[in-house]
Amino acid sequence: MSAVLVAGLLAGYGIAMPVGAVAAYLVALTARTSPKIGAFAALGVATADGLYALIAVVGGSTITPLIEPVMLPLRWASAAVLIVLAIGGGATGIRQYRKRHTVTRTDTRPLTPARAYAALLAITMMNPMTVIYFAALVLGSDIAAAAHHLEQAAFVLAAFAASASWQLLLVGGGTLLGRTLTGSRGRLITTLVSSSLITALATHLVISAS
Repeated sequence: MSAVLVAGLLAGYGIAMPVGAVAAYLVALTARTSPKIGAFAALGVATADGLYALIAVVGGSTITPLIEPVMLPLRWASAAVLIVLAIGGGATGIRQYRKRHTVTRTDTRPLTPARAYAALLAITMMNPMTVIYFAALVLGSDIAAAAHHLEQAAFVLAAFAASASWQLLLVGGGTLLGRTLTGSRGRLITTLVSSSLITALATHLVISAS
C-alpha cells in the first residue's frame, strides 16, 4: 500500500508542478480576489487531476486511443478559454485603473467560490495531456491490475492530494502578490503581465499541437 501511495503522490506532483497557463491564471485570480476564491479554484484543478487519475486507473489501455482523435480540438478549446480569460482580466484591470477605484476584496463582478471551483475544473479537464500522462504511468506499472480496489483508490487519492497541495502553494503566492501590490498602478501592471503570460502559454499550447 505504501508503494501505491508514493506512486500516486509522485504522479500528482509530476502533473501539477510544471507552471503553465492554468497555474498563471490561478495565481492572478487569487491576487485580485481572495485566498478563499483561490483555494476553491485550486481544488478545482486538483479535482480534475484526480478524476483523470481515476479514469486512467479504471480505463487502462482503452483511454489513449479514445482521446487521440479529439486532442487537437480540446487543445484549441482550452487555449481559447484561457485567452478569453486573459483578455477579460486585462480589460478589467484597465477599467479599474481608469476609474481610479481602490481595489478591495469585494469586486464589482464578484466571483463565488463555487464558480471559481467549477471554472478551473472545466479548464483543467480540457487538457487531454493530463489523462494521457496518467494513462502512461498506470500502464507502465501494475496499478491498473491491482487485485484490490483499495490500492487503486489510494493511488487516485494520493494523486489528488499532491496536486491539491501544490495548487494551494500557488494560491499562497497569489495571496502574497495581492497583499504586496495594493496600489492601482501595481495591480494594473501585474494584471497585464499575467494576461500576457497566459496568452503566450495558451498560444504555445496550440502551436505545440500543430
